[in-house]
Amino acid sequence: MRVIGLMSGTSADGTDVAVVEVHGAPPRLQWHLICYTTVPHPPDLRKAIFDVMHPHTGTVDRVCALNARLGEQFAHAVHHALTLCGLTREDVDLIGSHGQTVWHAPHGSPPATLQIGEAAIIAERTGIPVVSNFRARDMAAGGQGAPLVAYVDVLLLTHDTVTRAAQNIGGIGNVTFLPPRSHPELAPLAFDTGPGNVLIDHIVSLATEGQWTYDKDGALARQGRVDEDLLAELLRDPYYRLAPPKSTGREHFTLEYAREVWKKGIARGLRGSDIVATVTALTAYTIIQAYREFLPRFPEEIIVSGGGAHNPVLMAFLVDLARPARVITSDEVGIPADAKEALAFAILAYETWHKRPGNLPQATGARHPVVLGDITPA
Repeated sequence: MRVIGLMSGTSADGTDVAVVEVHGAPPRLQWHLICYTTVPHPPDLRKAIFDVMHPHTGTVDRVCALNARLGEQFAHAVHHALTLCGLTREDVDLIGSHGQTVWHAPHGSPPATLQIGEAAIIAERTGIPVVSNFRARDMAAGGQGAPLVAYVDVLLLTHDTVTRAAQNIGGIGNVTFLPPRSHPELAPLAFDTGPGNVLIDHIVSLATEGQWTYDKDGALARQGRVDEDLLAELLRDPYYRLAPPKSTGREHFTLEYAREVWKKGIARGLRGSDIVATVTALTAYTIIQAYREFLPRFPEEIIVSGGGAHNPVLMAFLVDLARPARVITSDEVGIPADAKEALAFAILAYETWHKRPGNLPQATGARHPVVLGDITPA
């Protein structure tokens, strides 16, 4: 079965598209990544996404309009990928669309989550059936609706003898602990470690007065120095002490949160580059701290994916803090770092289509495995 996975993450910088050939069933599921690409969001669309993520600007009319606009954008991304791959819509059997998370409140009353990007529009514009709204069913079963990629990590990255951690660093960081098959007494575990790139991006924007949206190649962090006192203060955020299962997002690590960090740094006489370096270190420290506090054993190998894999300063912090573990990118195990989450939602859609569960209850906290998502026919 040929499936397209679509992902627009917490950074909201574009739509990742993965075209995947999938066959078989777990635990012998077979897959092949045909091609992948990222279709950037226009600046005004990115702004609109961030506007609806804020309680004061996320009005019902804006959410409604953006739901439709993102459906069109995701359909455009599908057509772009088909052209790039030399395929037609008749060559594809299914689309799995994660959608754009605009609010995630697993501890709310009631727990709730919202991903938008109208699946009916994607199906209508492409002529391909769509699986969407993956997180809601896990939450209905008592889970946090995240991290869902953990199920796919277990399928694709479990090693016979090596203890691994699959660490995604998108806007938010999340880890999947992957015990080796030789140790069946250990179970996989997954949770959000804390901020990935979200605070880095916010601080970079403040440091450059909006000229940069992210720290390309770690250029700003490389010019700065980590302020140990500010880092220690940031590490006292209560989220880091919560035991799994747990998940977080921009609802916690907001622009206002970043502005407070900025103010504290400026008050300490730090340069913008110093504050960028400090929040870059924060991402690495919270990842490794989470491993030491919550994983059954420290991994021998850490496989990094997501945008953070392209930040050499962040990766250097991880390598230093994780010793003696080996830190590599997912590219080195055959999964391009930028394609991993889109690939994962292609596989989750494939599982949904075959009426098989796609969540990992020990990761999300759900009471039992469930079939994820809604199916919109072509």
